[in-house]
Amino acid sequence: MKAVVLAGGYATRLWPVTRHRPKMLLPVGETTVIDTILSQLEDDDRIDDVFVSTNERFAEDFRDHVADTGFEKPTLSIEDTTDEDEKFGVVGALAQLVEREGIVDEDLLVIAGDNLISFDVADFLDFFEEKSAPTLAAYDVGSREKAKSYGLVDLDGDRVVDFQEKPDDPPSTLVSIACYAFPAESVRFGEYLEGGNNPDEPGWFIQWLVEHSEVHAFTFDGAWYDIGTPESYLEAVAWALDGDSIVAESATVDDTDIGENVHVMADATVQNADLDRSLVFPGATVADSMVRDSIIDSEATVHDLDLSGALIGSHSRISNGK
Repeated sequence: MKAVVLAGGYATRLWPVTRHRPKMLLPVGETTVIDTILSQLEDDDRIDDVFVSTNERFAEDFRDHVADTGFEKPTLSIEDTTDEDEKFGVVGALAQLVEREGIVDEDLLVIAGDNLISFDVADFLDFFEEKSAPTLAAYDVGSREKAKSYGLVDLDGDRVVDFQEKPDDPPSTLVSIACYAFPAESVRFGEYLEGGNNPDEPGWFIQWLVEHSEVHAFTFDGAWYDIGTPESYLEAVAWALDGDSIVAESATVDDTDIGENVHVMADATVQNADLDRSLVFPGATVADSMVRDSIIDSEATVHDLDLSGALIGSHSRISNGK
C-alpha cells in the first residue's frame, strides 16, 4: 500500500504566520502537525512508501524537515505551483501524483497533513482491510453550522448511502475528514476528472464514488482538529498540551506568569509578562505585556501591549502607541 500525505496548501487563513512556512510544520506540543501522521505511517508495515504531496514554494522546507526527522519512508512529490491561484485542486493534484509516481494496481491511503486526529491510523487501516472497499473517516462535529464546511455523511450501519459536499442546509453533523483509503480498483481520479467533475476538494470525488461503488465509514470519537485558522491551531495546541505549558531551555523567561497551554520556543525572551493559551516562536521578544489566545511569530517584538486573539508576523515590532 502507498500513502499520500496532502501538504500542498498555502494556508492563507493563517497568514502572516504561514506566509513563509507550511502550516503542517507548525509546532503542536513537542512535535509538529505532520509528524504525528508520518510517525504512524513509518511504523505500519502495510505502508511501503509515503509521498508528501507539496508545492514548489515549500518543497525545500519539507525536504529539510524529513531529513532532520530520520523517517525513512517519506519522499516528496512536488506539484508545479508556487501560489494559491496556480493550484490544480486536491483531486487534480492526486491524479497527477498517481501518474507521476507510477502508482498502479496498489491500494492507496490519502490523509491530510494538517489533520490532528486522536485515532490510530493503524485502526483505520484495519477497518479498511475488513471492508475491502473505499473507506473514509467520519466525525461528528456537533454543529450544523460547522458541518456546512465539510462533506456530510449519511450512513446505513457503516455503509455510506449518501454524501453531500459542503451542503447549505446539513440535516446532520456527521462529516468526512480528509482521511481516505482506496482499493487499487477505486483509485479512479483520472476517470473522475475526464468526466468534467470538480477537481478541487476530495469530497467531490467521494460523492461521485458513492454513486459508483460501495463506500464505508470509519467513525471515531475523541478529537479532530482541521488546522486551517488561528483559532483551530490554538485549539489543537491546547488539546496536545492538555493544560500544561512548555518553555524551551534556551528561552529567557523572567518575572512572568505562564498560564495554561503556552509554548515559549527556543531563544525567545519573555519579561514581565502574563501569557495564557499562546505561542511565542523562536527568537521572539515579549515584554511588559499581557498575551492571550495569540501567536507571536519568530523574531517579533511585542512591548507594553494587551493582546487577545492576535497574530504577530515574524520580525514585526509593535508597542503601545506605535
